[in-house]
Amino acid sequence: MVQVLLFFVLLSTGFSQESSARLLKTEETFSFLVLVTLCSLIFYFIQQAKSGKKLWIRRIPALASVEEAVGRATEMGKACVFIPGIMDIDDIQTLAGLNILGSVARKTAEYDTDLKVPVAKSMVLSTAQDVVKEAYYRTGHPDTFNEGNIQFVTDDQFAFAASVNGTLVREKPAAIIMLGTFYAESLLIAETGNHIGAIQIAGTAETSQLPFFVASCDYVLIGEELFAASAYLSNDPMLLGSLKGQDYAKMLLIVFMLYGVFAELSIRFFGFPEFLSLIQYL
Repeated sequence: MVQVLLFFVLLSTGFSQESSARLLKTEETFSFLVLVTLCSLIFYFIQQAKSGKKLWIRRIPALASVEEAVGRATEMGKACVFIPGIMDIDDIQTLAGLNILGSVARKTAEYDTDLKVPVAKSMVLSTAQDVVKEAYYRTGHPDTFNEGNIQFVTDDQFAFAASVNGTLVREKPAAIIMLGTFYAESLLIAETGNHIGAIQIAGTAETSQLPFFVASCDYVLIGEELFAASAYLSNDPMLLGSLKGQDYAKMLLIVFMLYGVFAELSIRFFGFPEFLSLIQYL
């Protein structure tokens, strides 16, 4: 027993010395200050949002048009199709798409419009069903929720695109929303939606697929707008505060980058003192 206690004492002592050595690394000071600044900004804006202060967020036309798309589907008596990409639930873009699906589902529940969600992964299927079901219950329309409208198609990329295209051609929905990770199937689906005359809202962080969405869709969420969409639609204080804090942190980084360039040029060409450079502190 004494030997075991002695072993743990020696282990904790070694760990403490190692931890102290790691904490005292001066070359990581700048990274630590950046981390503290980022966390402080996010915490500050979250508290501001929770206190009821209105945080301004730039209007995103693609998200502002969601109600227009659902309204059009309602007027025409047709369905609204939401496609959360082709990747699994561990993909960040899929999670962002599913977050927006909840807001779209609330709109379709209020307007009593059919919402169809074809998915390519089994885990996404169960998550999408829960998201849509919760949205219908929260809006007070649990009786109109149809679990059969959220369907697993296939996990094969082009088989999924072929099946979705077949559904679009047969049923001719009035609105198609594609938000998530898309690859080569993006143009196949978007062009089919354009051919049937549906209003299309698309978004992805895959830069190679954005030109196809821009060419074929009415509204497009470009890159980071996909991740900001949840805060934009939900007005949740945690999401709004995080988004605002990250934006201010990016502004500070841009200021530091501009200052660094100016300082280095001034030192090299005009003989300014070396202590103005930021490189020595990195």
